Amino acid sequence: MVDTVAEHKPKLTVPDLARKKAAGERLSMVAIADFMTATWAQRAGIDLVGVGDSLGMTMYGHENTLEISVDQMIAHTRAVRRGAPDTFCITAMPYGSYATEEIAVVNALRIMKESGTDAIKLQGGREKFNILKAVADAGVPIMGHVGLIPHQVHRMGGFKTQGRTAADALAIVDHARAIEEAGAIGMEIEAVPYEVGKAVDEAVSIFTFSIGAGSAGTCQLLNGYDLIGAFDSFKPKFAKRYGNINEVATQAMAAFVADVAAGVFPDDEHTYRMAPEEVETFTRALEPSPNGVTP
Repeated sequence: MVDTVAEHKPKLTVPDLARKKAAGERLSMVAIADFMTATWAQRAGIDLVGVGDSLGMTMYGHENTLEISVDQMIAHTRAVRRGAPDTFCITAMPYGSYATEEIAVVNALRIMKESGTDAIKLQGGREKFNILKAVADAGVPIMGHVGLIPHQVHRMGGFKTQGRTAADALAIVDHARAIEEAGAIGMEIEAVPYEVGKAVDEAVSIFTFSIGAGSAGTCQLLNGYDLIGAFDSFKPKFAKRYGNINEVATQAMAAFVADVAAGVFPDDEHTYRMAPEEVETFTRALEPSPNGVTP
């Protein structure tokens, strides 16, 4: 059994992320979307939590991340903040919420003000330079995203590993440099070969966290629902399951079904009772009066 360490870990700050990168420290991060899972993450000592629009798939059953709204991201981030108030939080801007500089600034400021998050993440690199810079210049701590870009799932032909060729890998490194130039404080590296992730991390001085990029980056991210075995519709190659909440929950509910069918639940242990004298008074009050009328 691993002891929880959250009480010994102060909440990270934006400057801390740069110092951790410079010092070569290794951090952990999980993508989550609800209060209860957030409490588990903080108790376990997770360094950062991310509220990603992947919640469209894990929480709502969508085929991709494109249907999630700004309102939903704010609501889920607030729930996560309540569960993990002392853990650095990054909230992803959903598809369409940063289509132009003006739209991006308005939505980013709104998410920061209403959700309580610590930073905002936008997907894209060089092609989003002006948008990234506009949001950063508005005073919002932002992070970019290179490699597999879920918001471009249709253009990419699905959720596919990126950077397999030298030309594609060089383009990803260029995107990473553009993100730093735009004023970002960090970036996500998703689903690329280790060599590409390592090159991205070395090409920038800002904080990097990776999911599916091998050991590259300062921080390792896993979807929290993959990690605990709650989401099992599919399992990416890079996802390691450290638990099987799905199996535990299914077995618990099946046991409940069986107990109800057998009449053994609820038993006395799980039933409220009146005091004997109150039962007697109550029973007498229910008896028919002399004229045959029940009061």
